[in-house]
Amino acid sequence: MIDHRKLGRELELFHSDPLAGAGLPIWLPAGAAARHAVEEYIREEERRAGYQHVYSPPVAKRQLYELSGHLAHFAEDMFPLMRLSADDEFVLRPALCPHHALVYRSRGRSYRDLPLRIAELGGMYRAERSSVLGGLSRVRSIWLNDGHNFCPLDKAGEEVAVVLEMIQRAHAALGVRPAGFRLSLRGPGDKYVDNPPMWERSEDVLRGVLKDLGVSYVEAPDEAAFYGPKIDVQVVDAAGREMTLSTVQLDFHQAAQFELSYVDRGGARRRPVIVHRSVVGSMERLFAYLIEVHEGAFPVWYAPVQLEILPVGDVDVRAFLRAAIVAGLRAEMSSEGTLGARVRDSAQRKVPYVAVVGAREAASGAVSLRERGGRDHGELPEAEALAVVAAAARP
Repeated sequence: MIDHRKLGRELELFHSDPLAGAGLPIWLPAGAAARHAVEEYIREEERRAGYQHVYSPPVAKRQLYELSGHLAHFAEDMFPLMRLSADDEFVLRPALCPHHALVYRSRGRSYRDLPLRIAELGGMYRAERSSVLGGLSRVRSIWLNDGHNFCPLDKAGEEVAVVLEMIQRAHAALGVRPAGFRLSLRGPGDKYVDNPPMWERSEDVLRGVLKDLGVSYVEAPDEAAFYGPKIDVQVVDAAGREMTLSTVQLDFHQAAQFELSYVDRGGARRRPVIVHRSVVGSMERLFAYLIEVHEGAFPVWYAPVQLEILPVGDVDVRAFLRAAIVAGLRAEMSSEGTLGARVRDSAQRKVPYVAVVGAREAASGAVSLRERGGRDHGELPEAEALAVVAAAARP
């Protein structure tokens, strides 16, 4: 069975150290390079879709989470309060949405501002039990690709549909295996906000979106967020099991709690609704999935090293290495050991392209380009070889 923890160690993607603490993984250079490529791709996709990016702190005063409802409904999953004084109590945040509500209400809003799409790759923290922690799949420090779309009620369905399309594009680029959709609904008990009309209205909106898209889905009672229902985009993992990476949630509750409003065309003050969405979920859970489903051989565009240059003898390849880096490629040079050993090492590290440069290639300004999986491109001029790799490195 493929285990991302074993591959993560072998490929030096991430490290777990008891001194740092369980559920607090450290991203090593190779893993950080892959993660950075994915983050940049998502940020650019969001920018093109009209999102505005923000930064917010991973800690806030207790009152923020009392207002949002997290302390009332989510306290068991939160870290204990940090008391600096009788009047200053702080909490490591379990979610980004309260801060994004503060972004919205940082100034007055008009219907012309909507939809307001706010996105952030931000840290949040969950007090998971030690017994359930493992690798990247279950952690205490979570870096979430998060976003909140503030819009009028009559536009909520459109926003949800656009987000679902965005999720499907990102999943295709990442090599995610789709499974279907799950409509997660409230269940019994006091872990959900007690407002039946609100729940019925929001559930009807999400059902309507799925119906209009013509997709099949299953309903899952007692799987909603405490403030609203959600559409979970299900995927298939390396073992053939179904799991959730991405989600879209509809929230009437927090807009009311934070007294968010906008002025409509007629000058009346209205309440927006909030579409919570994560295109790829948390970086930790995403990469636990990607490491296993690709068996460590990531698509070229987010492979930690895209091109490894192997000089033979005293050949000087520094100019070619520099040209590769300037071309935007993640390239490295390996010169120690026999050529066979270096080729095997590149294969073990799942490097997509290897360029071998001997005296003959160097004399003609060429390289011998080999592709992961066995394809041999033969001898190519340096510029042409870089163009081949660069073309493959596009999402």
